[in-house]
Amino acid sequence: MPDFTIENKYKDKRIIVGIDEAGRGPLAGPVVAGAVIFPELKITPELASSLDDSKKLSPKKREAVFKTLYESDALIGVGMASAAEIDEVNILQATFLAMRRALDNVGATADLALVDGNRDPKLYCPTVTVIKGDGLSLSIAAASIVAKVTRDRIMANLALQYPEYGWDKNAAYGTKEHLEALAKYGPTPEHRRSFAPVKQALF
Repeated sequence: MPDFTIENKYKDKRIIVGIDEAGRGPLAGPVVAGAVIFPELKITPELASSLDDSKKLSPKKREAVFKTLYESDALIGVGMASAAEIDEVNILQATFLAMRRALDNVGATADLALVDGNRDPKLYCPTVTVIKGDGLSLSIAAASIVAKVTRDRIMANLALQYPEYGWDKNAAYGTKEHLEALAKYGPTPEHRRSFAPVKQALF
């Protein structure tokens, strides 16, 4: 379970932000990043015990933790990059763009960023990358939940506009249902045309 062990290694940094993303792999929709600061690393035991890598939590649990986070003293920022931006700069650079936007929206100037993964997104503050950080750091775990729930909600709303693709259930990943709809109906404006299955459906 995540805790503040990593954060406590950097006690000279007054404001530490955790950053994570959701949606690098799907064939459509934006990539979304979350940024979360727990002021003075204070968090209730109940919230701490409920935070984990968003992929390990059920949708119902993620929604509940998401609500609790927004009701807490945490500072939360969200950033995203659109499908068009992903096609323009590639998914890695778009992910970094979403992370920078999330940090810009968090509501405080960070002294240090803990970023899930092993790639430095080149933020305005010093950055420490943490492999599988969403299972180690409470700040990153919170950011992963913010990113995942926000993106799932976006895709559920887009599914109302494009119901054939099942985005409310598959979040635009390349499931059998999604690929069959892509072959039958072709790409929507929300599809990432630089991704191979979408590119193939254009011909």
